Amino acid sequence: MERAGERRPLLPAAGSAGLSSAGAVCILLKSALGAGLLSFPWAFSRAGGAAPALLVELGSLVFLVSGLAVLGYAAALSAQPTYQGVVRAVCGAAAGKLCEVCFLLNLFMISVALLRVVGDQLEKLCDSLYPNGTLSGTPPPTPWYTDQRFTLSALCILVIFPLSVPREIGFQKYSRASSWASVFSVIPTICFGFQCHEACVAIYSSMRNRSFSHWVTVSVLSMLICLLIYSLTAGLYGYLTFGEAVASDVLMSYPGNDPVVIVARLLFGVSIVTIYPIVVLLGRSVVRDVWATPKCGAAVVPEEHEQRSRVMLTVTWMAATLAIALFVPDIGKVIELIGGISAFFIFIFPGLCLVCMTGTHTLGPRKKAALITWGVLSVLGGAFVCGQSAALAVLGLLH
Repeated sequence: MERAGERRPLLPAAGSAGLSSAGAVCILLKSALGAGLLSFPWAFSRAGGAAPALLVELGSLVFLVSGLAVLGYAAALSAQPTYQGVVRAVCGAAAGKLCEVCFLLNLFMISVALLRVVGDQLEKLCDSLYPNGTLSGTPPPTPWYTDQRFTLSALCILVIFPLSVPREIGFQKYSRASSWASVFSVIPTICFGFQCHEACVAIYSSMRNRSFSHWVTVSVLSMLICLLIYSLTAGLYGYLTFGEAVASDVLMSYPGNDPVVIVARLLFGVSIVTIYPIVVLLGRSVVRDVWATPKCGAAVVPEEHEQRSRVMLTVTWMAATLAIALFVPDIGKVIELIGGISAFFIFIFPGLCLVCMTGTHTLGPRKKAALITWGVLSVLGGAFVCGQSAALAVLGLLH
């Protein structure tokens, strides 16, 4: 049984006007620019300075753009509107199932990280309204409605949930708003900060102009803008301001009563609130692929049933991520874990797709060897990032 709208692209395409180039760049940027923006100064500190961090970032950019280009070509070849559908069609059912599981876990942890960041900003904003210091030296009691458990829950119910329920995400284009070990420890944060690959297939499938050269241009432009924003405005400035003492969430290093910082917290909170619905929508599509589609035939479920299941999935997803976010003490630990998982989508799955597609095309021996070599290097690079991220997470727990 196929749900109403189950096989339609997540963004309006085909039958409608489709996304413009500017709209595609905007949604790619919105998918990438999020909580990772606040963590780049911390990553620069862990890498041992700005120079080694920038070198690793530039090297990673080659794989980031390559992954987007491969996924766009694979989406055109397979005619699939979702990331997991592309991997399943190009690499086989086993790789598709692995992709679905990793995709679901990654999106879930990203949702937790986004809510954790919003919670931190709400806490600081409430602190600026009710200062903790008194003449006696004892902090005064704060009102119950400034407690993060209340403020974050209320924000989720009143604002984030209504934005997360719609079936499509096209509306999001309108919401803008030093050792070698330490050097490479920046890679999980880079993966977390630049990851938009999970959404790129849906974005590509919804574009008006889906030529490969045009998609590569959109991908390169998006990643260069991300590089500029992350490196100059976030990483370099934050690192030079606070040095080794910078927090994993750089805004937490600034005083809570500074008017400029308060405005920055508000603006960044608005940005995160509009990113969360994209993650939820992608997560719903994976849940439907994993559980609903294999158990159903070809009959179409009525629209009201589709809407009911969509609302239930959204409520369950939001409740679970909110519950975890309220008890996560440090966003840095979450980012290390997400960075390792996201390597599957930035390095490993694009590399597998490239190897599989190269094997089905008639190419010259040198070109085929070069493409397969690049695909293998991408897979190995992703395995390295995953292993390093897991090691960092374990070491963090031990300390």
